[in-house]
Amino acid sequence: MKTEMPKIREMYQAVVNRDSSYEGIFYLGVKTTGVFCKPGCRARIPKLENIEFFSSTKSAFAKGYRPCKVCKPENLNGTTPPWINRLNLEIENDRSKKWSDEELKLIGIDPSGVRRWFKKKYDMTFHNYIRKIRLSNAITEMKNGETMTQAAFAQGYESLSGFIDAMKSFTGKTPTESKNVKFLSVDKINTQLGPMIACAMDDGIYLLEFEDRRMLKTQMKRIIRGNKVVPVLSKHKYIKQIEEELQLYFEGKLSEFKTPFKMTGTEFQKSVWNQLLKIPFGETICYEELAARIGNPTAQRAVANANGFNSIGIVIPCHRVIGKDGNLRGYGGKVWRKKKLLDLESANNNAD
Repeated sequence: MKTEMPKIREMYQAVVNRDSSYEGIFYLGVKTTGVFCKPGCRARIPKLENIEFFSSTKSAFAKGYRPCKVCKPENLNGTTPPWINRLNLEIENDRSKKWSDEELKLIGIDPSGVRRWFKKKYDMTFHNYIRKIRLSNAITEMKNGETMTQAAFAQGYESLSGFIDAMKSFTGKTPTESKNVKFLSVDKINTQLGPMIACAMDDGIYLLEFEDRRMLKTQMKRIIRGNKVVPVLSKHKYIKQIEEELQLYFEGKLSEFKTPFKMTGTEFQKSVWNQLLKIPFGETICYEELAARIGNPTAQRAVANANGFNSIGIVIPCHRVIGKDGNLRGYGGKVWRKKKLLDLESANNNAD
């Protein structure tokens, strides 16, 4: 799906102002130097006629641009700007606050930048994001013994009827019924190959997929239904852990992930995924061999389908399965990423 970018005049003004609130929204390729940058880059500002705009680093690479050595956009594909980190800290310190535009301005944050960021990252408005946080906080408080009334007013709701309607919309249940709801924490993390969606509960990671994967919504629905959970945008210790491990992996400093994970699938699918985990770092096998390893050499197509249904990318290394002829074949995260992952692992394996 093509990402919508702001109008050219707006993007160029962001470049002139070195406006970091547009980071992750677009990238600019400079025709005279052949490099591409983030909007907030501190290098010399080029003329508009010498700029080509892109929605992703992939698009810039595809047109032959190389990453700027000043702002290093290839390592910051969607990186959270410092002002968003500050806002997240403010939200964490006062989870019941509704955050008007005026309150954002009081702490030196541009409301329009906030709106752009949350639409880009979460595909929702900032205020809808805040509402979901408040409702999940209310459920946690009720689980900890607070009454419905106490939880509602603690989260800033002015009436119980409004709180009940909001909770039904959020979980499909009344506040009392919602006390038994299990949450699936969902967040977006950044990698050198683009943003990934991570989902976790207290027993591990349930999903780790590139944001632009075609089957992402299908995978999400399967995990939500299979585990009877309500997804909520929130931080989680295992999402933070896998983000840190992925950073080390892409830097060539990690070859084995320690973050716990849970598989959601049929017994056959799980048998295939368990075999994937046995493929050594930096090595590949073909689909025929994978089928043989699960004891059914004729089940190559079924094995390939199970491989495609893997919802924990990179950690469960379905990218290490290739065609018998050496062709990379399909990969849910796009074949160009499969090649990048295999090249990275091969290079680091040989370095060892």
